This record gives sequence, structure tokens and C-alpha cells, in this order.
Amino acid sequence: MWRNNTVASVFLVFALAGQAGTGTAVAQPMPAVQCHDRRVLLETPSGVVDIMVEVADTAERRATGLMHRQDLPKGQGMLFIYETPQKVSFWMRNTLIPLDMVFLDESGLIRHIHRNAQPLDETPIPGALPGDPEPNRLMVLEIAGGEAARLGLKPGQMMAHPALDDARAAWPCS
Repeated sequence: MWRNNTVASVFLVFALAGQAGTGTAVAQPMPAVQCHDRRVLLETPSGVVDIMVEVADTAERRATGLMHRQDLPKGQGMLFIYETPQKVSFWMRNTLIPLDMVFLDESGLIRHIHRNAQPLDETPIPGALPGDPEPNRLMVLEIAGGEAARLGLKPGQMMAHPALDDARAAWPCS
């Protein structure tokens, strides 16, 4: 896992500038960052987290996902990418390991995290909480169960990845 305190410090400067005198946190765009299609960068309060990913960007690859895997090492995951933002729901059919599912909108903001999905459970896991005014998701990041908490991931944090449209990305790629 790679942490870049310089990028995190730049983010804090931008965020604090947006909230000066208001007492309220304001989401500010991150400066562009160098991206790679096999990695996602996530901003957290303690720095930038870099996760190696397998990309599932076809219907067939998304349907298979992480089924039948015996383990998923820390710092690795699978990024599901859809052609357009849409309502999504996952399940754990034939998935042998607990997973955290991080649901992202078209700007790359974390909108919802389902923690520790149970292996082999076929109960649908929706990508949005009830009442979410914008329930469509463009991406879902699956990481090992417990990793989202360990990494400090929370709704509202930003992800950078080249599959995001730079014009809409909260944290664009350079």
C-alpha cells in the first residue's frame, strides 16, 4: 500500500480553504493525479491509499467477479465498472471470502460501503441506502472483509481511476 502525504496535504489545504469561517466541511476537487487502470487511489484522513485491482468491465467478468477465490490479499481488490451509472445490487453466490463492497458514483465519490458481506450468502446487497436521492453507481470496489475499516474508508471520500470521466471526476487523472 502506498501513501502520499504530499497529495493528502494538498487535499487538506483545498478542503480547509473551502470551509474557512463556516465550520462546515466542503468537498473540494482534488488536484489531478497520475492514474493507472490496474490501480485505484482513495483519499483518506491519514493519506492516499493505493489498491491494485483486477478490472471487471464486461458483463461476463462482472458476473464472475471474485467467485471461487480462496483469499484476497490486503492492498488488492476488484473494480467493477459499468458503461453508465445505474442501480446495482450484488450477492455472494459462490464467493468464499468475506468482502467489503465500496459503491461509487460517476464522480468517483464513495456513496455507500457494505462491510463484511458473508460468503455464499445470496441475499441482495444494494448499492445505495434507502432514501438515497442519487442511487445510481458507476463503480464498485470489492476488497477483503474488514479492509474498508482498516483503511479508514467512508462515504464522501474520493477515488481516482482513469475510467472516470475527467470532466465529472471529483479527483481527476492527469
